[in-house]
Amino acid sequence: MSVDRPAPGREAGAAAAPPLSREGLRSLRHELRTPLNHILGYSELLLEEAADREASALIPALETISEPAQQALDVVIDLLDAAKLEAGTGGSYAACAALAPLLDEINARGATLEAQAVALGKEKVLTDVRRIVAAGQHLRELVRQGLELGALPHGPDAADSSASTLARMAPEDTLSPNQTAEATILLVDDNEFNRDMLGRRLLLLGHTVVTAENGRQALDLLETTSVDLILLDIMMPVMNGYEVLEVRHANPRLRDVPCLVISAVDEMDSVVRCVEMGAEDYLPKPFNPVLLRARIGACLEKKRLRDQEKEHLATIERQADELAGWNRTLEERVAEQVSELERLARLRRFLAPQLAEVIVSSGDESILESHRREVTVVFTDLRGFTAFAGAAEPEEVMAVLREYHQAMGELIFEYEGTLERFAGDGLMVFFNDPIPCADHAARAVRMAVAMRDAVGMLARGWRKRGYELGFGVGIAQGYATLGKVGFEGRFDYAAIGTVTNLASRLSDEAQSGQILVNSRAYLAVEDEVEAEPLEALTLKGFSGTVPAYNVRGLKPAAP
Repeated sequence: MSVDRPAPGREAGAAAAPPLSREGLRSLRHELRTPLNHILGYSELLLEEAADREASALIPALETISEPAQQALDVVIDLLDAAKLEAGTGGSYAACAALAPLLDEINARGATLEAQAVALGKEKVLTDVRRIVAAGQHLRELVRQGLELGALPHGPDAADSSASTLARMAPEDTLSPNQTAEATILLVDDNEFNRDMLGRRLLLLGHTVVTAENGRQALDLLETTSVDLILLDIMMPVMNGYEVLEVRHANPRLRDVPCLVISAVDEMDSVVRCVEMGAEDYLPKPFNPVLLRARIGACLEKKRLRDQEKEHLATIERQADELAGWNRTLEERVAEQVSELERLARLRRFLAPQLAEVIVSSGDESILESHRREVTVVFTDLRGFTAFAGAAEPEEVMAVLREYHQAMGELIFEYEGTLERFAGDGLMVFFNDPIPCADHAARAVRMAVAMRDAVGMLARGWRKRGYELGFGVGIAQGYATLGKVGFEGRFDYAAIGTVTNLASRLSDEAQSGQILVNSRAYLAVEDEVEAEPLEALTLKGFSGTVPAYNVRGLKPAAP
C-alpha cells in the first residue's frame, strides 16, 4: 500500500499516516459512502415525491446536486479500491484531494437547494433537504480533516456521524406501519438515515417495516415477530451482519426467512461470504431503487413458493396421517368383517342365509346354546339311490347329487328352514328354531311339496340318462333338544329327540312321491293340505303303531 503524499501546505516532516489495514480500509469506505448514500437516497426520494408534496420547483436543484454526489461516489470506489491500494495506485490522501472540489460543489448546490426549500415553505420537504445538506457538510468535514492529517479519519473514533447530527430533523412518524402491507420486512441498519430512506421506500411499496439498530436487536425481534424478509447491513455495532447470518443459518426456525444484504462493503469476499452463509442476494450502497424493488420482489416470491411448498408438505403429512388412521380403521373393519364372514359361513352351514345374517349382525349367538323347543322336522331322501350309486360311475353319482342338493338347498333357504345335515341323498331340515315362527308345520309341508315338484322335474332328466330315482319325505312335529354340537373349529347345529327319529322313520316308509306326516303335524296344517290317512304304521324304535297321513298337495288359496 502506498504512503500518503504530503498535502499542499502541509508542513515538511509531518508524520505520514500509517498504512491502512484491510479492516481499516473497509471502515473508511463505509464512512465515506454512508453520507453519499444519504445525499443520493434523499435526492431520489424527493424527486419521486416532488409532485405529491407540491415541490416540483425543487426538481432542477435536486437533479443538479445528484450529479456531483454520484461522481464523488465513483471517486471513493475507485481510489479506495483494495487492489489499487496494494498496487500503490490509490490511497486515502488521493481520495481526499479528488473529493474536495466535488464536495465543495455539493455543498454549494446544497445551500441553493435549502434556500429554495425554505422559500417553498414545505416543512417535511425542508427536513429531507436539510438531511442532504447536513450529509454534504459532514462528508466535507471528513475530507478536510483528511487533507490536514494526510489520511481520512475512520473507524469508531471518526468524526461525529451525521446520523446523530441530523436526528433532530427526523419526523417522528417516518416509519409508521402500513396496515395494508404486502409483506413484513425487518430492516437492520445502525444508521438512522439509512433506515429512514429505505423504510420509506418499502412503505411506498405497500410493506410493513420493522427496524433494528444492530444484529442483537434484530434477533430479539425475530423471536417475537414474524417477518417475510430481512434487509441486513454488515457494518454494525454489538453484532454485525455476518454474525446475524451465522445465527440465522443455525436456527431452523429462521433459516427459511430470506435475507437480502444491503451494505457499503462492496468487496467480493464479503459478497461470497454472505451468500455462503445463506443470504439470498447482496446489494451495495447506495442502491438502485429499481434493482432493489426487483430483488425484494424475487425474495418475497421465493419465500411465498417455499411457504407454499411447506404448506403442501404439511398437508401431505396430515393427509398421510389421516390415511394411516383410515387404513388402521379399515384394517380393523376388514378384520371384523372377516370374522363376521367366518361366523356367517359357519352358521350358513345349517341356517338359512337371512337367519344367519340376523345372528351375525346382532352379535348374539346365545340362541344357539342348548335349549328345548317344539319343532317340525323334515327328512328326505332319494328312492333307488343305493342301487344307482352301486351301478353308476362315481362321476355320474356326484353329478346327480350336485343337481339334487342345489335344488333342495335353494328351497330350504327360501322357506327359511334350518339345515342340520346333508347325508348323501338324505337331508334333515327343521323349523321354528333357532328363529321362532308360528307356522312352522305349514312351512315344512309347503317346502316338502315344492321339493317333490323340483325332484320330479329333475327325475325326468335323470330318466333320459337311464337313472330311475324317486323322492320320499317324512315330517314330524314335536319337542326336541337343540343347540351347537361338535368341537372348536367344527360345530354343527343339531336337534335331538324322538321327533327327529319319527321324521326319519316316516321318510323311510314313504314311497316315491309320498310326503308322510305324523298326526300332530297334520292337525296343524289340515286346513291347507289335501291329505289321506294311512293305516297305522309300525315303525322301528316306536312301541305300538303310529298314525300317519299322506299329503297329496296343497289346497288352492282362498279367493
